[in-house]
This record gives sequence, structure tokens and C-alpha cells, in this order.
Amino acid sequence: MLKGAVCLVTGGASGLGKATVERFIQLGSKVVICDLSKSKGNELSKSLGEDKSLFVPVNIVSENEVKHALEAAQEKFGKLNYLVNCAGIGVAYKTYNFNKNVSHSLDDFLKVLEVNTIGTFNVIRLAVGLIGQNKPNENGERGVIINTASTAAFDGQMGQVAYAASKGAIVGMTLPLSRDLASQGIRVVTIAPGLFQTPILSALPEKVVAFLEKSVPFPSRLGNPVEFAQLVENIIDNPMLNGETIRLDGALRLQI
Repeated sequence: MLKGAVCLVTGGASGLGKATVERFIQLGSKVVICDLSKSKGNELSKSLGEDKSLFVPVNIVSENEVKHALEAAQEKFGKLNYLVNCAGIGVAYKTYNFNKNVSHSLDDFLKVLEVNTIGTFNVIRLAVGLIGQNKPNENGERGVIINTASTAAFDGQMGQVAYAASKGAIVGMTLPLSRDLASQGIRVVTIAPGLFQTPILSALPEKVVAFLEKSVPFPSRLGNPVEFAQLVENIIDNPMLNGETIRLDGALRLQI
């Protein structure tokens, strides 16, 4: 299903998004890489082949920038089949710091919700207009939307109130989105990753990484972004996966 398809990946210049972009290219897809202008998206596109990929600088909370990316996708590749939302941010603050008598910054809380929740929805609501123009396949399907939540949506740790709320909202959107888009044959599935080898975790000291790896029951290691991309492929290939959130975490359950 991916050979000859056109895919758009937000947060596509690094981490889980980059692995997904690379897998799509390997499987014969054309990919629109959306990420911030300061990212390495342009270099990634050149390395993959500019006949197969296109980098468009996008802030996912901007309606105009997302529209521009969709227009660029249509102009270069003629359609859009799949959307994978990987862009996101996080902060780590307790609701109230009693040692300093300081409450959680409302601006920080709003920023995380704006990017992770509103940004994800913003891309979806605009992209489905283009995906819905596709001719349905033998299953009546026109495309697939895959979102990225987190295990924090279910068992967020101390200091993760903003991040957990934003990812929990993505989980909560999954079923109603799939119901809204069912008439057009567009499926919606969310992946909730655990601890993965992303730039954020890679920057941590080795001792911290080793501790985190031991917290994963099996396999006791950080997830490889390739494994996330593999699940993206599996979701696209399986027409019965719809309206569901899939944990990808090696049986990890985050502790306090």
C-alpha cells in the first residue's frame, strides 16, 4: 500500500518522525517532511532524494503554514495518502513548587497543549480535505491518519501534568476522529510510545539512560525509532485498525 503513496510527516526531521520518513522512502513512497525551519529537514530531503521527498518548514499551530505544506504536496506529488503526526514538545514542572512557592507556569502549560494537541488537530483538520479527494481502494479506503501520543497519557509521572494532558487529549480524539472520517474511508490510529532513542533521551547521561532501560520489562532497553516506523507501516497495511490507541512500550508502566 505504500509503494507510490504520498505521505506527510510532521516532526519529520528527527527522532520518530525521521525514522518514519526513511521507512516510507525505503518502501517506495514520496514524503513531505514538515518540521521547524531551524531543523535539519532540508538536509534530510537532499540525502533521500529531492525527487522522492520535499521539506516544507512548518509550525503545526499555523493554519497558513500547514495549508502551504499541503499545497506544496499536491503541487509536487499530486495527492496525499497518509499523514503521520510526530511533532511535539514537553516540559517538566510540578503543579506547585512548595520549596520556592512557585506554581506551574500557565504559559508553559498552554504552550504544550497548543503544540501537541491543537497542532496535531490543526494538521488533521486541514489534511483530510486533501486525503478525502483520493479515489477509494478496494476496501473503500482513501487514507490513514496516525497520531503520536505517549504512555504518559495513561500513567504520567510527577512533573508531567502538561505533557500528559496534551497526550491524553490526543488519545481522546482518536475515536471521534475515526467516526467523523469514516464516511470518507479515512482511518485514524494513535501510537503511544514508551521510552525511545530520541534526541532528548540521547542527550541524557549514560547512567540515567541505563536506569531508564532497566525500567522497561522486556525488552529492557530504549525503543528504536525504526520500531515505531515499523508499527506505522503495519497500521497502514491493516485495514481493520481504526479508532484505536496502541501502546508501544515493552510493557512499561511509568512509576511516580
